Amino acid sequence: MIGLDTHVLARYFVAEENSDAATQRQRQAARRLIESGEHLRVAKTVLLELEWLLRGRYAFTPAEIAGVFDHLLAQPQVEIEARAQVLAALAGFRQGLDFADALHHASYRDCTRMASFDERRFTRRAKRMGLIPSVSIPA
Repeated sequence: MIGLDTHVLARYFVAEENSDAATQRQRQAARRLIESGEHLRVAKTVLLELEWLLRGRYAFTPAEIAGVFDHLLAQPQVEIEARAQVLAALAGFRQGLDFADALHHASYRDCTRMASFDERRFTRRAKRMGLIPSVSIPA
């Protein structure tokens, strides 16, 4: 089994126009590896970083990012760490949550509540969505 780093996945999913020869070689190597049928593993922290990279550096839309994750999750040779949490996070992301917040929340499913100071972007949305566990601001 081979663990994949964020940039291997980025090279696989992002076709950069006017890329240099080294980037093109990395893209081809990433394609060969991911499409080889070899058993691969992706850590949830890699997915967290991948979302950040796709959004921040490559200006992917949330729908495009969700499509990348759907493609990756559909690959039978790719094992995703904490797959159920990632699927729950992806569902929250599709409903408008920040992917990082959604993944953090999905990791706390066995807690009675989650504490956050991110009132505007996360706590209010989580409350409107009725997420369990609830998300609240510590007093």
